[in-house]
Amino acid sequence: MHESLTSPSWRVALPHTTAAVPVARALVRTALAERRHAADSDTAELLTAELVANAVEHTSGNTPIELVVELLPTGCQVEVHDGDPAPPGDLTRPTLDPPDPWQEHGRGLLLIRALSSSCGHRLTGTGKAVWFRLSAVPRQRRPA
Repeated sequence: MHESLTSPSWRVALPHTTAAVPVARALVRTALAERRHAADSDTAELLTAELVANAVEHTSGNTPIELVVELLPTGCQVEVHDGDPAPPGDLTRPTLDPPDPWQEHGRGLLLIRALSSSCGHRLTGTGKAVWFRLSAVPRQRRPA
């Protein structure tokens, strides 16, 4: 049996509201479980929630945001598309000062940088896509 040259992927429009966060988490969990994928589902859900929450909080308007999940042989990649071309803070550059522990915000991009194998953003025809990639977890290290 030959596998297709393209990786399985899901592309879903989500509302530009905080209600999109749990929906996005569930979609990522389902995509990884459905394919019995080797990427860590808990980490993928957490980082997806951060990307979606950032897109909702830091972009204006009510244009839907879009979640793209791609399962790769070496892991998975998750992208969140929004209509604002402005880059997402210091996603790929470490900040000099740690976030204030008393502030509610400011840790999302830090988490994405720390827990993903790579992350970044790119311009799209309608705004930007912010993404992260997780490497597959070796079988012997996965919980039973």
